[in-house]
Formats: sequence, structure tokens, C-alpha cells
Amino acid sequence: MKKTLKSILDFLLFSNIFMSLCAVAQALVTFHLIKSQPVYPVLALLFTSTLGIYNFCMLISGPKNPQLSPHMRIRWFFAHYRLMVTFTIVSLLSLVPLFFLVSTGSRLLLIFLSIISFCYSLPMFSLGEQKFGLRNIPGLKPFLITIVWTLSTVLLPILEAQEMHITVNMRDTVILIAKRFLFIFALTVPFDIRDLFEDNKLGVRTIPVIIGEKWAYLFCQALLGAYILLLFIYQKSFNADFLSLTFTAFLTGWLIFKSKWEKNEYYYFFYMDGVLILQYLFLLAFKKF
Repeated sequence: MKKTLKSILDFLLFSNIFMSLCAVAQALVTFHLIKSQPVYPVLALLFTSTLGIYNFCMLISGPKNPQLSPHMRIRWFFAHYRLMVTFTIVSLLSLVPLFFLVSTGSRLLLIFLSIISFCYSLPMFSLGEQKFGLRNIPGLKPFLITIVWTLSTVLLPILEAQEMHITVNMRDTVILIAKRFLFIFALTVPFDIRDLFEDNKLGVRTIPVIIGEKWAYLFCQALLGAYILLLFIYQKSFNADFLSLTFTAFLTGWLIFKSKWEKNEYYYFFYMDGVLILQYLFLLAFKKF
């Protein structure tokens, strides 16, 4: 039984299905906060695009001998290579019909985010004889991940909600984007802390490589502090939404504090990423009390 549950967990985490569900959950958070019914084509787009792009990035950036990788995720992914290629192709192809189910504004946003996502890993630039992607530019990796996640899970739902005559003014949109950016950014940095030694060896200039492990942890807490401050300043009342979002922020800060480099991959891909789903579940749970 335990082995079966572990196999199911490995499949969900390492195939990026769990990460895709995180993207859906964050869109549901936005729909909840703007008091809109979920727009299902948006949820489907976020699920399939996250699954397709994450798997695509892993496929093109995989090591020469993946079974010798120190990362369990890499070993599992390439041990199921054909299945992952199938997932990737089906996910990316499914974006075509879904693309035409959203508004023109959303389509333009999706094109912009797609360009950033594919340029993230593809070695499209050169410096002398060295090829590199956007992720190799010092300090840019977590920023790119955060901006894609923020715009796709905040602005995309808002654009489609407005097509259903849900009014969200510019001020509220900007504040919601700022809060989500801070929250997501705080979650991306611990993954770079975990890979600090490897990134340093490969010459990838991430934030922890540049400022050091200790300061990177403090930077994460500062981001969450700014997020909580925005919640206090712009929250109209201390209602269930405010309490659930604040509670999630404190939980995230605690998880980041506990995320030392020796933690196994389940800690990061289940507990850390799982906060993105928990945030929505807490919104629903707190609303009932």
C-alpha cells in the first residue's frame, strides 16, 4: 500500500501534474478574490500550458545521463521518457482549441507569456561561442518564473472575468498583481537555494549564488513581509479572505525557514509548491467559519 501511494505521488509530482494543479488553484484564488465564477477555458489553459511548458523545458535541458542525476525528479522523468513526451505533445496541442475560447486580450497575453516561457530555456542567444537562454542571465531566472505565473494566474482570469461583466478597476488589478508577485517570488528562491552548489558550479548566477544562502533566506522573508504589509494596507476589512491569506503567508514563511538544502525533493515539490493549492483551500475553509 505504501509503495503504491509513493508511486502515485511520484507520478503527480515528477510529471508536473501537481504543478499544473497549483496553477489552476492560483487562478481560482483570483476568481474568488474578484468575486467571479471560474472561467473553465482559463483553468484548462493554465493546466495544459503549465504541464506542456514545464515538461518541454525538462526535455530540452535534460542531462546526457539522466539516470546518474542526483535529483530523483530527473531520474523519474527520463525513466518515463515516452510517457512524458506524449504528455507534452498532447498538452501543447490542446492549447490550440483552448486559445480560441478566450478573448482577444487574453490571446495577446498568452502569446507574450509563451514567448517568455520558451525563451527561458532555449539557447536562443550567443556570446562568442557560448549559447544561453534567458534563465542564464544573472538574477533573471526567478523573476521570469514569477512574472509568468503572476500574469497568467492574475491578469488572465481578470481579463476573462471582465468579459462576463465583472468589474475590476486598474488599482485593484495592480495591487492584486503586486501581492501575487511577492508571494510567488518568495516561493521560487528556496528552489535556487537548494540548487546553490550545482548552480555555482555551472556558472548560473541565481540570487542565492549572488548574495549567499543566508541573505537569500532573509530576502524570502522580506518578500513575504511586504506581501503581508500590502494585505494590511489594502484590505477593506479583516474578513475571512484576509485571515486565510495572512495565515497562508505565515505558513509559507515557516516552510521557507525550514527548507534547508538537505531536505529531500518531496519537501519542495509537495509542501512548498503545495502552498499554492493550500491558499485556495484556506480561502474556502475560512469562508465557512
